[in-house]
Amino acid sequence: MDIERIVAELEQERDRINQAIASLKGVNSSGSTRKSAARNGRSGGRQRGGMSAAARKRLSQTMKKRWAEKRKKAKSS
Repeated sequence: MDIERIVAELEQERDRINQAIASLKGVNSSGSTRKSAARNGRSGGRQRGGMSAAARKRLSQTMKKRWAEKRKKAKSS
């Protein structure tokens, strides 16, 4: 393995790392930040959703079962 090839691979790795850092900092390729969601017509803060109706139903049933067991255990104590 020659030196030029090693240097080229290291430079590629550096570019990937720099791109990852820029993404994490919220900077897009044009150099502007993406911090202000209000400018895009969206309200800032917590994102909602991401759970299907079936998943919510399963979670609800699981929690109801858990709380029923907890109440049953509390009564027997």
